[in-house]
Amino acid sequence: MRTKVVVNPIAGRGRAEKLLPRLYACLKRYAVSAEVVHTQAKGDAVQLALEAAREGYERVVAMGGDGTVGEVTTGLLSAADEGCESILGILPAGSGNDYAYAVGIPTNLEAACKRLVDGQVRCVDVVRVSADGKTYYFNNTVGIGLDADVLLETHKLKRIRGFLLYFTALMRVLISNGRWPYPVQVTVDGESLPYNAVTLVTTCNGPRVAGGFYLTPEARPDDGQLDVIIADQLSRLRLASFITRVMRGTHVGAKPVHIRRARRVTVEGLRGLPGHMDGEVLCTAGRRIEIEILPGRLKVWC
Repeated sequence: MRTKVVVNPIAGRGRAEKLLPRLYACLKRYAVSAEVVHTQAKGDAVQLALEAAREGYERVVAMGGDGTVGEVTTGLLSAADEGCESILGILPAGSGNDYAYAVGIPTNLEAACKRLVDGQVRCVDVVRVSADGKTYYFNNTVGIGLDADVLLETHKLKRIRGFLLYFTALMRVLISNGRWPYPVQVTVDGESLPYNAVTLVTTCNGPRVAGGFYLTPEARPDDGQLDVIIADQLSRLRLASFITRVMRGTHVGAKPVHIRRARRVTVEGLRGLPGHMDGEVLCTAGRRIEIEILPGRLKVWC
């Protein structure tokens, strides 16, 4: 299978670049013939994936974190609209790697490379999100509220990565003044929910976020539905309890947490909302965020 690997060297706080010697060794060991290209700046993976699909590469592999996977996905979807279809491959090398987890790709580089040989194609859902009129695609999670505040805090932490990065950022947000609750109007499949002040509204296509928080443990990336979790206004004490339960996935059904399934979700904020998309900043003061599932739109090699 003609394969191109798109590497984001700075993914995982530079972890991807350090893994490059192992990547080449693994590709050789498993006789995977692939051209390897590197991104230079944010957004490069979109264009590199688009060009690879146009050039006839049957599989385009994203080596990086969830953000890199999202960029490659965007490029492949654009190519598919032109009639140039390629399969997405993933070599996890980021901080969270939550989408790789969702589709069952191992985080160990050698095991992930081996999967390029003995894996198979799986059709999965993609999600389209529009924030104040700008449209993007994502694979795993759009978070609005507290989890976006945590994402913004990770940008201030330079020496740690992985689950510890997100956990440390979370603790820093909790001990700060914080900005929650956020007054929002949420509409799910055309039904307007009661106007509410919330801690977070997170829409998921997979079970896990931030490398170890099981916000929507029953979410699946190929069921044609979004799992939407809404946590009502929480004090710091109740929030600490909520987070502990989320790490085990035992918060489902416990008040004041609500989880619903939907195909389309709209979140409107009385004041500007922070939002993230697979760990990348979506908005810092969004007013209207629209999220829609695109069933079976993407082919993934897993």
